[in-house]
Amino acid sequence: MTEKILLVDDDPNILAALRRQLRKVFLIDTAPGPREGLEAVRESGPYAVVVSDLRMPGMDGIQFLAKVRTLAPDTVRMMLTGNADLHAAMEAVNEGNVFRFLTKPCPPEVLVKGLWAGIEQYRLILAERELLENTLRGAVKALMEILSLVNPEAFGRASRVTRYAVEVGRKMKVAELWQLETAAALSQIGCIILPEQALRKVYRGESLTQQEERLFQKHPTVAAELLAKIPRMQKIAEIIAYQAKEYNGGGLPRDPRRGDEIPLGSRILKAVLDLDAREARGEPPERALMEMKARRGMYDPAVLGAIEAWIGVETRLVEQTLESPEQLSEGMILAEDVCLSDGRLLVARGYPVNRTMMERLRNFARKPGLKAPLKVLVRNPGGI
Repeated sequence: MTEKILLVDDDPNILAALRRQLRKVFLIDTAPGPREGLEAVRESGPYAVVVSDLRMPGMDGIQFLAKVRTLAPDTVRMMLTGNADLHAAMEAVNEGNVFRFLTKPCPPEVLVKGLWAGIEQYRLILAERELLENTLRGAVKALMEILSLVNPEAFGRASRVTRYAVEVGRKMKVAELWQLETAAALSQIGCIILPEQALRKVYRGESLTQQEERLFQKHPTVAAELLAKIPRMQKIAEIIAYQAKEYNGGGLPRDPRRGDEIPLGSRILKAVLDLDAREARGEPPERALMEMKARRGMYDPAVLGAIEAWIGVETRLVEQTLESPEQLSEGMILAEDVCLSDGRLLVARGYPVNRTMMERLRNFARKPGLKAPLKVLVRNPGGI
């Protein structure tokens, strides 16, 4: 067994007695109070189960377990107390989402049984999360592959803004980074309603007809409605729905949300999508960011600050020219569109090179052929 259990109590004698009872059965850590317990969760976790006393100085067990829930939502929380009453039990369940409420003195066999139940619950939570993440990962991959076949322009843009959004999200320490990454990857899925030529005009900053403009404005809503039907994708759908919303409340959708009421992922997507559009028109990223900063109220200032920090790292990439797909390696980024010999777009610029892409390009290089050379970006060792 590798799962660990944390016992928290302000009485050192009780902690010592519990450790003696349980150390031969479980991996046990102890903390002499709630603040020390939170530090242990941060520094020594993850814990399968955290068991807390109720009455402790400075922070009671209910408040402590509520904070544990925020720090480590997968950890199973239990209460072991000598101050048992109905109100305390109800509050512990409601505020701390407590799995078991045990009273002192607790017979060893009851405590051991409760801890085993807690560990089993923890294992179920992890198994469900792994299944969910694998299912979602497979669904996202399938949708992206469909987009790459149906609309390479949209796929290329989604690939670029995903890389941008993830880097900005890391700078901003976004908690659920996978949600932002997934939303960015699927942000252009609604563009399947647009003719490819119209989308090419959008990405090159060319004027659209009225009908094309109406369709383009609908694409975030189309994507959000599609994804909202998939279980556990509702937050991702919301991020996509608000990707064109301005920080001051303007833009789409037209509703009262503004400022920090707009999902952070949407605020990041709005900025990196506009940055990508400016770069597509030939603006250097530094100039594009300066122009975006001048448009006060349109973007979250914190997001623009993170983009500025990221651009400083991005300038460490240097361009290389390759004569053949055989020279590609993982970690490179396409600096230009890759087209077939007849001019059709195969892979758009900004896409990170991976094994699947290398195999695909090598196959197309044999027949019908690729336009050469290939231009890629690689990290400059001297710029780090």
